[in-house]
Amino acid sequence: MSPADHTAAAIAPAQVRGSRWRFLRSELRLVFGRRRNLALLAGLAAVPLLLGTVLFIAQDAGLGGQGPGFVGRVTGNGLFLVIAALFMCLPFLLPLTIAIASGDAVAGEAQTGTLRYLLALPVSRTRLLGVKAAAALAFAVTAVLAIAVVALITGALYFGLSDMTLLSGTTVPLADGIARMAGVVGYVALSLTGLVAVGLFFSTLTEVPVGAMAATVILSIVSTVLDSLPQLAAIHPGLLTHHWFDFAEFLRIGVDWGVLGQGLAVQAAWVAIFGSLAWSRFMTADVSS
Repeated sequence: MSPADHTAAAIAPAQVRGSRWRFLRSELRLVFGRRRNLALLAGLAAVPLLLGTVLFIAQDAGLGGQGPGFVGRVTGNGLFLVIAALFMCLPFLLPLTIAIASGDAVAGEAQTGTLRYLLALPVSRTRLLGVKAAAALAFAVTAVLAIAVVALITGALYFGLSDMTLLSGTTVPLADGIARMAGVVGYVALSLTGLVAVGLFFSTLTEVPVGAMAATVILSIVSTVLDSLPQLAAIHPGLLTHHWFDFAEFLRIGVDWGVLGQGLAVQAAWVAIFGSLAWSRFMTADVSS
């Protein structure tokens, strides 16, 4: 092999890696540049701000410390606003946001007619689907972070941050409390990966993004309904939404990592199943028309 061939062989992998990063950056700019997606993030960020403002006003009216779940604890420690906001957004608002982003990933390109032009580029279908999945996942993580960051800032301004009292009544230092909140945020974000895979699969089935979005939201709702039926207790551990609220483990003096691991394992299974289905469908789909 000549020196020129050696040079070309060395440069080629770097060029491939560079093209991959450019492709991903382009997709991220597309996802985060859509006004609809920015409006969704702003709406999610407004939830903790609105909740914190209402609780602050209620506190001044002598109604502080009241409310369901973690809401009643917020006025005593602003850290709990992070949990309260995620607790309120997780059943519907976060799934809706993720369904819109992931359901539009492929179907949106197909509807506008740009998908066939993307496939005309020297990019494999597997790489294209992987980039779409990565961008949808990045948007899901950003959505969770938007809620958490605004909640932390709002809680600190309205109620201050102090040592955290856990569910057992044990008080841990503020630094430990912040670390536990980071664990909550990370677990919630990872708990939504299965829904991203579901949305991506539905997005490969249709050229109508609204249909893929609706199907993703419906599956999430159906999973929640089935999880509420005691007669179906046998299937509860495998449902998509069953372990979403296991983040409460971070509020115990001894975190049960087995419970958290089980929840993440279920999400990994959903990602593997629906990710494979999405790949299989996308690899055989006719998008030449």
